This record gives sequence, C-alpha cells and structure tokens, in this order.
Amino acid sequence: MFEVQNSSITLNFQRRILYWLFYDEGAINASAEGVNIFTVLHLIKDKDGRLKISNVTCDAFITKMRARFSGTLGRVYDFIGTFLTTGMRFVLNKQICPALNHAALVLINQLLETIPVRTEVDSYVGIDYSLLNDPVVTETSLDMDFRGMFYDLKNENETLVNYAVNPVVREYDRMIYLSLSEYFFDSGLFSYFKGGLQKQLLLDSFQMPKDLEMLLRTTYLGTIMMLNPALMEHPLSLELEVTSPPRSTIKTSGASVAVNCNVKVLVLPPGKPAVQLSSMTMEGKFNAKVSMKGKRLAIHLDLRRFKIFSNQSALESLALIPLQGPLKTMLQISVVPLINNYIKRGVQIPLPDGIDFIEEVVEYHNGYIIVGANLHFRTGLREIIERKKAMLVNSLTKPPTC
Repeated sequence: MFEVQNSSITLNFQRRILYWLFYDEGAINASAEGVNIFTVLHLIKDKDGRLKISNVTCDAFITKMRARFSGTLGRVYDFIGTFLTTGMRFVLNKQICPALNHAALVLINQLLETIPVRTEVDSYVGIDYSLLNDPVVTETSLDMDFRGMFYDLKNENETLVNYAVNPVVREYDRMIYLSLSEYFFDSGLFSYFKGGLQKQLLLDSFQMPKDLEMLLRTTYLGTIMMLNPALMEHPLSLELEVTSPPRSTIKTSGASVAVNCNVKVLVLPPGKPAVQLSSMTMEGKFNAKVSMKGKRLAIHLDLRRFKIFSNQSALESLALIPLQGPLKTMLQISVVPLINNYIKRGVQIPLPDGIDFIEEVVEYHNGYIIVGANLHFRTGLREIIERKKAMLVNSLTKPPTC
C-alpha cells in the first residue's frame, strides 16, 4: 500500500498557439495543493515463481490548483484563470490513477522480469530462486518465501530434502533482510558433490611438498619393501576423494562445513598403473565466513580441524599420527586456496538490474543466517525499462544464423 497525503505538485508548461493571424506564446506555471493518492498493489507469484503485480487499486484527487500565465496574452489568461485551473484539476484527477496503473502493471512488472528466478551458477550447478507462495504483506514488512535451492545441471530432479529450520526475522533497521537456512548451503554442497567438482578440484590441482613426500616414504617404507623394493625410486602421490556430500552447520558462533574424504597413498611407476600403499579416512571441518558484496553472496573457507585414521587397523592409525600436522599444512597451503579461489565469485542474489545491496551486515543464528542491507539504485527505472526494450528489439531484428 502506498499513500500520499496533502502533498503538492508543480507543473511547468510552454504554450504556443498559431491560428491564422492569431499568435500566442508563453509559459504556464501551475501548482497543485492537497494532493492525496491512495494506491494498493496486489502481489502474486506468476507461473514461473516470479514476483508480479496482478492488480492496482487507486484513488487520487487534487483539492486545489493555481496557475500563473506569462507571455503575449498572459493577463487575459490570468483573468480567466479560475476556469482554466478548474479544467486542469479535472484533467489531472482523471490522469493520476491511469498513470500509476501503467507504471505498476507495465513498467514495474517489466523491471521484475529482470530478476533471475532459475539460472546457471557455473557449468556444474544452477540455482532456483522461485517463490513458493504469494507474498505476505503485513503492517511492517513484505515477506517472500523463496525456494533457495541449488541443483545439479546434469540431473536437475535429484535434489536434497529440506529439513532445515525456518528462519525468523525480527530486525527492521535495514531496508531488506535475506534469510538463508542450512538447506541453502547444503543443497549447493550436495549439487557440487553430485557434479563431481570437489573431486576434480582436489585431484587435478594437487601438488605434494617434498617434506611430506619424504615423511610418507619413511612411514610406508616397510610396505614398499614388501611389495617391490624397486618402487622406492618412484614418486609418491596422494589421491583425495570426497566420499559423501559435505554438510554445513550454522550456530550463533559462526558457520562451518564438515567434509569426509578417502585418502589413498600411491606409488607412481612411469608407464604403469599406480600402486596403492594405503587407504585412510580424513575428517575435516572448515570455518565458513559468509559475506555479501553488491548482489553476490560469497563464502571464504578456513581449515579448523583435521583428523586422519586408517581404514585397515588401529595400529596403522597410531602410525599416522605424525602425518596429521604435515597433511593439515598441505591442505591449508595447496588445496584450501584453490577452493576459495573458485568460490570467491559467489552466487547472485535475485535483485532487479540497477539495484545493489549496500551497508551489508551478516548475523548468525542457530540453523540460519540473516543478511541485512540497504538498497542502492544505480540506474533509474526509466533507463532500465528502455534498455530492456532496446535489447528486445535487437533480439527480434537480429537475423537468424545458420
């Protein structure tokens, strides 16, 4: 609902009249007082899950209007000014609501169409921001329930079931509050796991430090000698594979991501298949710092806890204790920066073109995150609509390519 009471409007006109030998030119400076506008926008979600204005209820009237005339026949117009201003007030009273209806049903709806609802994030996953229900309007807020779910581009129907708690927003200091539950992050981790991104990042970009290779060679010296002493001359490698979708946890103290990996110690003889020396399980826990920049949500990870143990025997798990520190250092130096470099681009939050978040603040709650921000309009509504029309015309007039 939008309501304007006892406002004023100033209008400036240039008149030019040429009728046979009669010529008149001058200016009209008009002002309207006691302008009252009462408008109600009826909001729904369309078939694509996008916010849309379905109807407008409008009531508007101008209480009083004045006008001053200048130019050739300015005094004549001033003499009959009461009659002219009455006519002008009548015309304006009839034009305010149609203008508001066109602005809402056409222009603003065109602006809302620029909001991404279901879009690709990268070559692995997409994100669904469609509305689940019609917006709920209260006395203090406009509440919208978005799906907020990632999906694997290769299998869009395989998604994670949502068991997360419903966020609760009690703050009203900023223009907009975005609530993100654990499901938002878990669906992303699940989709990337199904798409194979974690495994690809770890395997293709892995480089082992020399001191760690020497420690591994010493630890598995007996195993190498039992298999084939000639393997001592060949390089070692580690293969890390994420065995299950990582899970996020959000508490008032912050957010974290738990990852389970299978780590294989391999010997790489040239021109021959790799020889496995051992297999162990790695459990890692990362601190996750969530940030908002413009209209993109990004996460920065930092390895907090790390543990490895053998899949074969408890005795071997004891022998792996000296590897804990070097392996953790290797992950922090070699692997974590690769992941952060990939995810630093973030994911776009659904906002119309020309609008960004500013003065962002992130608050952590049990089970969800709340991002509060104000809105910054980089581009006016008219410019956005004209740009969209130009793009539509260009797409229609572009010749087809063979």
